[in-house]
Amino acid sequence: MKSILPSVIAVSFILGSGFAHADAAAIYAKSCASCHGKDGKGDTKMGKKAGARDYTTAEGQKWSDAEGVKAILDGVKDGSKTKMKGYTGKITEAEAKELVAFIRKFKK
Repeated sequence: MKSILPSVIAVSFILGSGFAHADAAAIYAKSCASCHGKDGKGDTKMGKKAGARDYTTAEGQKWSDAEGVKAILDGVKDGSKTKMKGYTGKITEAEAKELVAFIRKFKK
């Protein structure tokens, strides 16, 4: 008799990945889109004021995944000025990693 365990694991992984992506999309819509734009271009009023990156370009994606997670969790400062608040305590590191993966998909 064949075990169904490998199939169950595969289905769980696939479903889990989809839910994580949906969670990242929801987090982005709630916490990031007001500056970075729904399309990732950063051309919102707040984004222009803060100098938000255009994630649809190669230049706007010039950062490592680790740098992205750090920026999301710790925020971004320019000298003493906070350009982006951090989300430590509001989202987990795993959610920040999923958010980075979501943001990477903006590149054309």
